[in-house]
Amino acid sequence: MLRLAFRTLRLRKGGFIGTFIAVFFGALIVASCGGLMETGIRGNAEPQRLAAAPILVTGGQTFELPKEDPASLEPDDKRKFEDARLPERVRLDDGLVSRLRSVPGVSDVVGEVSFPLAAGGKPALGHAWDSAVLTPYALVAGAAPVAGEVVVESSWGAKPGDVVQIAARGKTESFRVAGVAGAPRSITQAAVFFSAADAARLSGHPGKADVIGVFTDPGADVETVQAKVAEAASGANVLTGIDRGVAEFPEADTSGTNLIVIAAVSGGLSVMVAMFVVASTLSLSTQQRSRELALMRAIGTTPRQLRRMVLGEALAVGLLATALAALLGPILGEWLFGQLVENGVVPPVLRFYQGWLPAVVGAGAAMLAVFIAAFVAGRRAGKIRPTEALAEAAVTRRWLTPTRFIVAALCFGGGTALAIVTVAVMTGPIAASTAGPAVILWAIGVAMITPGVAKVMTAILQWPMRLLGGIDAKLAVLNTRAGIVRAAGAVTPIMLAVGIATANIYLQTTQQELANQAFTEDVRADAVIGSVAGGLSPDLVQRIQAVPGVAGASEYVTSSVFLEKPYDSSDEGRPAIGLTASGAAATTDTKVTQGDLTALTGLTVALPEVFAKDYGRGLGDTLSLRLGDGVPVDVKVVAVTSQRPGFESLLLPAGLLAPHTTAGLAPQMLVRAAPDVDPAVLTERLREATAGLPVSVGDRAALVAAHDKDQAVGAWVNYLLVGMIIAYTVISVANTLVMATVRRRREFGLQRLTGSTRAQVLRMAGFEGGLVALVGIVLGTVVSAGAIVPFCLVAADSLLPMGSPLIYLTIIGLAAALALAATLIPAWAATRGPAVDAATAGSD
Repeated sequence: MLRLAFRTLRLRKGGFIGTFIAVFFGALIVASCGGLMETGIRGNAEPQRLAAAPILVTGGQTFELPKEDPASLEPDDKRKFEDARLPERVRLDDGLVSRLRSVPGVSDVVGEVSFPLAAGGKPALGHAWDSAVLTPYALVAGAAPVAGEVVVESSWGAKPGDVVQIAARGKTESFRVAGVAGAPRSITQAAVFFSAADAARLSGHPGKADVIGVFTDPGADVETVQAKVAEAASGANVLTGIDRGVAEFPEADTSGTNLIVIAAVSGGLSVMVAMFVVASTLSLSTQQRSRELALMRAIGTTPRQLRRMVLGEALAVGLLATALAALLGPILGEWLFGQLVENGVVPPVLRFYQGWLPAVVGAGAAMLAVFIAAFVAGRRAGKIRPTEALAEAAVTRRWLTPTRFIVAALCFGGGTALAIVTVAVMTGPIAASTAGPAVILWAIGVAMITPGVAKVMTAILQWPMRLLGGIDAKLAVLNTRAGIVRAAGAVTPIMLAVGIATANIYLQTTQQELANQAFTEDVRADAVIGSVAGGLSPDLVQRIQAVPGVAGASEYVTSSVFLEKPYDSSDEGRPAIGLTASGAAATTDTKVTQGDLTALTGLTVALPEVFAKDYGRGLGDTLSLRLGDGVPVDVKVVAVTSQRPGFESLLLPAGLLAPHTTAGLAPQMLVRAAPDVDPAVLTERLREATAGLPVSVGDRAALVAAHDKDQAVGAWVNYLLVGMIIAYTVISVANTLVMATVRRRREFGLQRLTGSTRAQVLRMAGFEGGLVALVGIVLGTVVSAGAIVPFCLVAADSLLPMGSPLIYLTIIGLAAALALAATLIPAWAATRGPAVDAATAGSD
């Protein structure tokens, strides 16, 4: 039977092109997402400025978070922990440098500090000259710097003796160029070197090191030394090889984690869509050969032989398609990665990887879909009794099997359960975490009963269509109802395309709009002062508050903190905002229900009402926090606030929160104009007051635009990956409809011989395509509503999502245009020749 299968493929090339296309694109998308996931798992970036040191030591960026409330456990209970990631850089004590020097096999140890600066309008990183050996940089001219001097790169065009203005930590200072240095390799981030004392002062973290480079004795085994260094630097990360890049570019590690999530969600969604599309395409291809299969049963072919033939044909096509997808998967994956880099989602230093595993996973997922679809199709054909085979080939097959019914019931039950959880349990934007999976469940459930639903909808729509299209529309309805299983094969991918696109895009636009609303409602600032060199000077607040027309000014710092007591199970921490007490009330619209924000000084916190209720804490109570860099601190509750559900943040003094961020300073300051002062006038006064300082002054529009830009990055990722999946389903829609229409060449020829003109046949085909598109659009809309409505009720207190109606109109317009084009173009081609030739032609 396998030989027969291959002969059948050779004689029926056109009948298997559709299956090939569906399998190929499914495997291609899964393989490319697998490459993104592998890149995220590895999270590798080539070390540049730290490349000379074979071993690098960095602070531990994770800590053990209890999985259960320690207060609820008995003394003899075994405690379970999970790793929680700290959002800010964890620095090392300089004392570790001297301890590591005594480790056997270590020849030298160098502490490294990095801080952002601007010199001559160009951004760069500042370092101590002692750490130049980590690259290594070598002097091209001049000498090493002492206090008040710097060494710059040769590309700067400066020479020893020149004076440069350098902005760092919110101030601008003059430094003399002591020397010019060059590196043996290309360095992404420009470097300026200071004396050790100046570097410690400008970094803002004296006595601390960002990274420690360890050099080994000649001939020493790096892995052996690494183990000894790890023992001496307990709790720190000890890195070698390609892993050292994370020490220089910590954003690569964070971006790698985000890339894993993106690839997992998109790849999983792609697998689900591929399963449906491949199964639908192969099922349609097998249905179109029902007469041939029935004849084979009638002449004595056994059910087992028939199943083997159908399975062999499908696997042969699948293997060819997946082999080609495995070759092209890395190309698509690298292109997707390049798009993510260009749009700022991942840093350019992150290295793209696509090994053999993603290709195997993509091929395996596609082949699994092929096997399941072929097994079901072959099993159905093999179960027909020979005496009923020919009759069965002429009528519509029974579509509602026990398996379909059970799967549909489970999926509808799961979708309903997720909707209930979304409405009853979730709050704010986090409701999207249940709304997203609900789309898939509703889609699977509807796909299982598409033939039945399509039949009911066709019966309902037949009267309006007959009124609009007359006899042509009547024939279209009759054809659709007679071939309802065939029509359902085209309806399913349209439903998937409309449902997935509508749900995911509107979920994203609603979340984006809610975030923008929450930000604009909470921030009352008329102007914003931003830093161009790593942060604002802490004494700038008093200077700005003294400017005429200023009603209030406050530093604005964002980070995340972890609640340790009372116990909080969140492994991502809680959002925290740092404010200046004297200007917090004027620049933010946070409603204070108890206490006063002017008390937000020292070790204090303003707690959102929902947290106060959940944790049983109020005014005067103490919370134990772990700040973003892992430093524990006890704070006193001095205010309770009411904030938009889902966007609650702990409010801390900027002076407490900022030093425990990576920058160490507030990145921006909010300024509120007095009631009788025009915001434009205030902005101009602020520019005059900050002239000569390394800051930028913008109005409220600039503040909102910057926030919108941050939100747009996350939205773009969703649009790109969802768009890729939708493109696949679009191809599948066209594929299915073309296969179904081309198959009907003989039918069109007979229709023309009985008196219909070619124009009438094409109009009938157009009405059929429109009916299929309409049914698919309605079902897709229902599927998307099953996820969108519960989410919007919780997040926006509305039944409708936020976003332009043009999005939905564009989606359904494209679906309708695609369905009509994929029906009319093949129908036009099938009716070009003489009717008698078409009527007497074979069915292929």
